[in-house]
Amino acid sequence: MDHTLSLEDVRKVLHGISIPPQPQILVDLQMEQIMPNPDLRRISQLISQDPGLAGSVLKIVNSSAFGLRNHISSIPQAVQLLGLSTLINVLNGISIKSEMSDDTIVQLGRFWDTAIDIARVCACLASQLGLRNPDEGYALGLFHNCGIPLLMRRFTNYLEVVETSYEAHEHRIIDIENHAFNTNHAVVGYYVARSWHLPTHLGEIIAEHHNVESIFIADEPYAHDKKRLLAVLKIAEHFCGNHRLLGQQEQDYEWERIELPLLSYMGLSQDQLENLRDDLIDAGQLSG
Repeated sequence: MDHTLSLEDVRKVLHGISIPPQPQILVDLQMEQIMPNPDLRRISQLISQDPGLAGSVLKIVNSSAFGLRNHISSIPQAVQLLGLSTLINVLNGISIKSEMSDDTIVQLGRFWDTAIDIARVCACLASQLGLRNPDEGYALGLFHNCGIPLLMRRFTNYLEVVETSYEAHEHRIIDIENHAFNTNHAVVGYYVARSWHLPTHLGEIIAEHHNVESIFIADEPYAHDKKRLLAVLKIAEHFCGNHRLLGQQEQDYEWERIELPLLSYMGLSQDQLENLRDDLIDAGQLSG
C-alpha cells in the first residue's frame, strides 16, 4: 500500500491541531529539509522534542489513511513509516502560529521545557525499572501536559491559576483548575490524545495523572501496567522539578502525599530512588 499523502490529505487529517511548535525546532527542521540528503534520524530527533509536532506526526500515522492494526506511540517508528516525502508534507501542512508574541513564546517555554525533560527521564526510568516499552514512557512524558497550551490560549490567567494549584497542600492540582475554569489540563489532554489517536491507555493515564491520590493511596482498581507507567511519570515530574518550573513552587506537595504508597507499589526504597536519580545525573539526563 502506498502511504504517501498529499499536502491536502495532510491538512484534512491535521484539522484541529492547535498546539504551536517551538520556533527554534521549526527553524532546525527547515534547515534539515533543504539539505541535499535530509537525515530522517535527525528529523525524528527534532520532532521528538516538540509535543505539537510529535502529536501531529502520530495523528497522521495512526489515521485511517495508514490502516495500522494498532495505534503506535513511538515517534521514530512513525517517522520511518511516513517516509521523507509525506513527512515534509506533514511539517509544511501544520498550521504554524508564526504570529506568536514574544510574551506568548516565553510563557509557552515553561511548557516546552518541562515536556522534553520529563519525556527523556520517563524513557530512562521505564527502561531502568523494566517496563515493557520505554517509548511509551517517552510519549507519556512528552504529551501528559498537552492540555496546558490550549488552556493558556483560552484563559489569559491560566498560568496564574496553575501556580495557585501547585500551592495547594490538601487539594488536587486539578481541583483548583476545575473551580476556576470548569475543566482542567488533564481532561483537555485526554481529548487531545484521542484526537491524535494515541494508544487508549496513554490517553487514560493522561486523564488521571493528577488523580494519583485515589490510585496510589485509596488503591482504586487500576491496570498494573498503566499504574507502573503513571508511577514512572510522577517520579519523572518530581525529579525534573515540575513543581518549580511549571508551578513556581519550592515544595512538591503532590509528591509528598503520594511518595510512600507509590514507592511501595513499585517496590522501591528511598535509597533506591536516590540511586535512580544519581544514575540519571551521571548519564546527563538530569541536572544535579
